[in-house]
Amino acid sequence: MILIDQAIWPAHGRRFAHLVSDTSHVELHRFATDLGLPPRAFHRDHYDLPDTWWDQAVAAGAQPVDPRELVRRLKAAGLRHRQTATAPAAAAPAQFQVAVPVAVPGADPVASAGDADAGPPADAQACQNAR
Repeated sequence: MILIDQAIWPAHGRRFAHLVSDTSHVELHRFATDLGLPPRAFHRDHYDLPDTWWDQAVAAGAQPVDPRELVRRLKAAGLRHRQTATAPAAAAPAQFQVAVPVAVPGADPVASAGDADAGPPADAQACQNAR
């Protein structure tokens, strides 16, 4: 079942509600897609729903609940995913990952590097500078 709390959470100069499912993330993502919510509105276990979308979500079938009930139902379903200080950082999406050249034992470093005078590729230099 899709649940929604009141739009009481302030951010970006407006108020937001939380949209969750107590059944599955698949159900939640389908509902959010049907509403037209962008993927960036999803945060670990819920979507942030702008206050201007609240009536539309309820009309589409979201059940209004108190914020405490929403969290209780998420926990009971095993779908609550809290951010913790000790949790490892998520991997960056593929489009933001940079390939770093690695030396291969036995390979000719000059032949594999192309023009030896050109220096390392720009992305490898950026990685070196970041260290």
